[in-house]
Amino acid sequence: MTADERDEPAGGRFDGETHLFPLRVYFEDTDLSGVVYHANYLRFMERARSDMLRVAGIDQRAVFEAGGGAYAVVDLAIRYRAAARLDDALVVASEVRAVTPAKIVIHQSVRRASVLLTAARVTAALVGPDGRPRRQPAAWVDLYRQLVVEGEDQP
Repeated sequence: MTADERDEPAGGRFDGETHLFPLRVYFEDTDLSGVVYHANYLRFMERARSDMLRVAGIDQRAVFEAGGGAYAVVDLAIRYRAAARLDDALVVASEVRAVTPAKIVIHQSVRRASVLLTAARVTAALVGPDGRPRRQPAAWVDLYRQLVVEGEDQP
């Protein structure tokens, strides 16, 4: 194994325009009743969105370090349908649904095999160090437009 392979975390992949991010439920993800705590689905989705951008070739870290800003969630709608439990193997599917010069809308779902557990619509805007919205790099907008999936906008 090379140094580069060790540094590369296991992550997701694209299947067409849909990014698939596998994960496993650990004890720390569950609550007292043994099911995944509701806020942890948001953490799973955040990891999947970040991985989707990385796999697509978007270097968020470089833009942030250059003072270009970072994404902030500005709108979120989520629906919980079923519970995940300790040791479940899950997949977060992420699809770009809309893109504007300053924001992106992503539909995400969490499944255990064919069972839909949670679905969400997340809108993220690029904000500068001053906290104000700013335009995304043009190359990012072009890339997102290639990934847009038409579909139902409800979580």
